[in-house]
Amino acid sequence: MAIGYLTIQARTAHDAIPLSGAWLRVTDDRGNSVYELQTDENGEAKEIPLETLDKRFSQIPYFSGLPYISYNVLARANGFNSLYLSDIPIYDQETAFLPLTLVPMQNMQRSPFQTEIPIGKPAVASNQAREQEGTVAEARVLRQVAIPNPITVHLGAPGTSAANVQVSFPDYVKNAASSEIYPTWPDSSLRANIYAIITFALNRVYTEWYKNRGYNFDITSSTAYDQGFVYGRPIYESISRIVDEIFNEYVKRRGQNAPYFTSFCNGSTVSCSGLSQWGTVTLANQGLSPLQILRSYYPNDIEIVQTNIISGVLSSYPGTPLRVGSRGLDVQTIQTYLNRIRQNYPAIPVITDETGVFGDSTKAAVTRFQSIFNLAPDGIVGKSTWYKISNLYTAVTRLGELDSEGNTLGIGTVPPDAVLRQGTSGQNVITLQYLLNVISEYYPGIPAPAQDGIFGDGTRQAVTAFQRAMDLNADGIVGPLTWQALYDVYLGINQNIPMPGPDGSGSGVIEYTVQPGDSLWLIAQRYGTTVDAIRRLNNLTSTLIDVGQILKIPSQGTRPYIEYTVRPGDTLWLISRRYNTTVDDIKRLNGLTSDLLNIGQILRIPS
Repeated sequence: MAIGYLTIQARTAHDAIPLSGAWLRVTDDRGNSVYELQTDENGEAKEIPLETLDKRFSQIPYFSGLPYISYNVLARANGFNSLYLSDIPIYDQETAFLPLTLVPMQNMQRSPFQTEIPIGKPAVASNQAREQEGTVAEARVLRQVAIPNPITVHLGAPGTSAANVQVSFPDYVKNAASSEIYPTWPDSSLRANIYAIITFALNRVYTEWYKNRGYNFDITSSTAYDQGFVYGRPIYESISRIVDEIFNEYVKRRGQNAPYFTSFCNGSTVSCSGLSQWGTVTLANQGLSPLQILRSYYPNDIEIVQTNIISGVLSSYPGTPLRVGSRGLDVQTIQTYLNRIRQNYPAIPVITDETGVFGDSTKAAVTRFQSIFNLAPDGIVGKSTWYKISNLYTAVTRLGELDSEGNTLGIGTVPPDAVLRQGTSGQNVITLQYLLNVISEYYPGIPAPAQDGIFGDGTRQAVTAFQRAMDLNADGIVGPLTWQALYDVYLGINQNIPMPGPDGSGSGVIEYTVQPGDSLWLIAQRYGTTVDAIRRLNNLTSTLIDVGQILKIPSQGTRPYIEYTVRPGDTLWLISRRYNTTVDDIKRLNGLTSDLLNIGQILRIPS
């Protein structure tokens, strides 16, 4: 009997918070228990072997059965609703990484609910007809090809009331490929199919195919209209490694800029004018390269190019991998990010190298990070590692910002009595938008509206999505029932999420990143402590400190400011309104001489 492998990971808030101690049961297709496991401090359970079918069956297009054995997983964690995933395909010699997105229980909820997610067979094993429509012409809707990060996926056919979810683009491609094809196919076949999947999605975004039709998403999960996607499904290692390498590469025609419309079908039970998924296996076995395979189905003048424009990231990949011996600002950026991520993932070792110098301890931290997040653990910060670190840093710092913002707004436990609808504005709308922003971190179908105090269309869409998730009347109006549901969910998050303290333990110590112009005396004055106390806590032998250095500070009281990361659309005026301060106070605290801000810039906001 052949063997495949399953690794289960329980995390929440876009991977920002690992869930340790989650209880997991793996059962076979008859319901017999095969394994019982618990997750570790990284939210991960050990890899388990599972019996399956020989991989050669997955390479035969007319094999009458399914070339794998399916298993089921039940997940439970204290303070969270349960999750049951059924019909998970396990393939010969392939590791399946199963991400469990658990949802916190609500305030006063007595027992957990259970959500069921059927995974089932990939699209290549289906005989459903494809009706993919698109344009192969040079569209000029958007001037540049950009990686949408995140991409918004509608979990159903266009026009249905299904939820939308936002996921990072690499994660979307991994999910789509795992939902479409067998991961046991030859490398060239996998790459050709993944290029088609990437390019199809980018064509939808570039031409604004759905948004031009009045929809608020980029692509659907319907294989009839687009390509497969099952939110919460396992991702296969062979697919994951390739996507990490090529997620920003796409197919276009020579002399054009637009991603080509790379339609496809399985090519066995369903035929089409585009790529044959099964046909790629035959061509790969004949020794053709991915580009040669693609040119067998699309015009001969297509080529594979890459875009380095990726939205939603704080800093772009420098273009050259960082490794032992590298120096400079890019190294310092990665060290700063990893030191912050370590607060949530304490298994990542402390970086003790000089700031901006990629030494052995930086390599050790990078390697451990890679192993936690299913990247090739080589200790080198290439493209995929850079963007995963950047995305996770954004997620963990956003939680900190939201926590500080909640204290500033004084949310309390009693909902406002105002009825809000599109067109209203003011402090109650800011409270509403804040609650929706927090909830969106844990409920994937709820978008995060801009926090500008104005109830616009984005806020209405977020309210409607929340009401649907809570089985309320989805009218987009915030009345007493919606307010109470918002507070029940928000308070449930505060009660049940195992948030680490600033030093990873909540022990009255915070971590502080040294800024230009800082001295130990200034930092001690700011936090109501002494230079000697800081030196003792950090084992310092002198008062010299470096920009970017992480210091532990004895916490005697409330921090006099919070740190905020500038996001797209922010202005000093909007930020000052959000935090009940003034533009002048923010400029004074940060030494700013103008109102210009940069995305990713760290601002100190008076608290």
